[in-house]
Amino acid sequence: MEFVIFLILNIFAGQIGGMDFSSVDTEVISEKILEFQALLPTFSFSISDQPIASAPIILLAAGVVIFLGVAGEAFFKKTGIPDVAFLMILGVIIGPVLGLIQPDTVIQVVPYFAALALIIIMFDGGLNLHIKHVVQTAHFSTTLAFLGFIVSVLIISLAAHYILEWTLLESVLLGSIVGGSSSAIVFGLVRNVKISEETRSMLSFESALTDILATIIAFILFEAVLAGQFDISTLEETLGKAIVVGLVLGFGVGIPWMYVSSKLGNAQHAYMLTLGILFVLFFLANTYGESGALTALIFGLMIGNKKYLSKVLKFKLPKIETDDPTHNQLTFLVRSFFFVFVGLMASFGNIEYAIFGIVITVAVYLGRIGVGKVTLTKRFSKLDKSVTNSLIPRGLAAAVLATYPITLGLPNAEAYPQIIFFIILSSVIITTIGLGKSKKIPPPEAEKGGFVSPDDSDKKDEDDEVKNTKRSFTSLSSNIDD
Repeated sequence: MEFVIFLILNIFAGQIGGMDFSSVDTEVISEKILEFQALLPTFSFSISDQPIASAPIILLAAGVVIFLGVAGEAFFKKTGIPDVAFLMILGVIIGPVLGLIQPDTVIQVVPYFAALALIIIMFDGGLNLHIKHVVQTAHFSTTLAFLGFIVSVLIISLAAHYILEWTLLESVLLGSIVGGSSSAIVFGLVRNVKISEETRSMLSFESALTDILATIIAFILFEAVLAGQFDISTLEETLGKAIVVGLVLGFGVGIPWMYVSSKLGNAQHAYMLTLGILFVLFFLANTYGESGALTALIFGLMIGNKKYLSKVLKFKLPKIETDDPTHNQLTFLVRSFFFVFVGLMASFGNIEYAIFGIVITVAVYLGRIGVGKVTLTKRFSKLDKSVTNSLIPRGLAAAVLATYPITLGLPNAEAYPQIIFFIILSSVIITTIGLGKSKKIPPPEAEKGGFVSPDDSDKKDEDDEVKNTKRSFTSLSSNIDD
């Protein structure tokens, strides 16, 4: 264990720079970790033996969550350090340390709350993406998503199979659960980093794709582990069906609704009506194709780009209303509470799982750098590449999927939440360090900057963009007809 701790310290020293951990006594650190692990069961201040504390205590905890969420967001804007880590640590304090909420209660509630969080965050991500930038970088996004997901799954699967001595199916399941970056975190991070709009769209779309991949593949593997065998044809069929259903529902309802919602203007409850449509779409998508996340993303993309799409599709919108602030408040609230829930699921029963999770995350980060070198061309600036390589945060999808092995009674079920919690936390820390280093890289000059466009091109007439997009749609339609 001492060797592993020393290795981790030196890896982080290389990322931070200017720090020397060679004189640190790793044996003492190891002893203190074991002492802390032994003391945790004694730190229980539950009001009673009930699985959840009284209503006033829970409301107090909710107030602290909101306060820390606001403070963490402000701190993030100042320092670039994500608020996710603070919220997760608060969850650890409320749950495992103070015992105000017991893990069994959390596991029962999380799947329901997570579904709400997934809907709202994916919809919000779509609202804040420009469809032109998504189209321009779609080939980079898909390549980065699929290649990055495969590399991460391979690294984690091999480690779990040979180090933890799990079966191959169980190992691949663990790798799939944490194979992709979290859109819930990435969407918030890229808005506050001075990268090009195209790179921002690429990273957002990539994280959404990997969330979808992780969810679909994990559910297929849950059944495979229970059955003891895996069928590749089932994966291909399910993945294809999910993409088709998600696109059909997202576009099919999103395009008419962007007209209807504009006609409603700022009418009372207009936003709540949109939210109701979104919930129904999520239900239909999950019922017929397990693609609720993709549907929410596409639906949000249509609503967020209705002014642009109205010119492409040649129809008039009555009025483009201002954004409803209710959505921003709801997104903030859902996001804050969810990452506290992630902390509530933390378990310190086996310190080896914690070390394994941290070491695996470092390996995934190194794999991400390799994928970035293969995927990102010279068109990307040094700053864009640095930020892309740093963005490995795991979160929403991984935390939700970590609860299913327990409810399904899979082998090693209790290990999944422990390992995945430390993967999430350490991936957020590595992302924070990486973004801190990226901030030292000056944005490129407009005329040299890869995807960073010259000022003149930023002022380009939007009608030209519409014409180009329309030509692409016409060409695509003719190819389909042929």
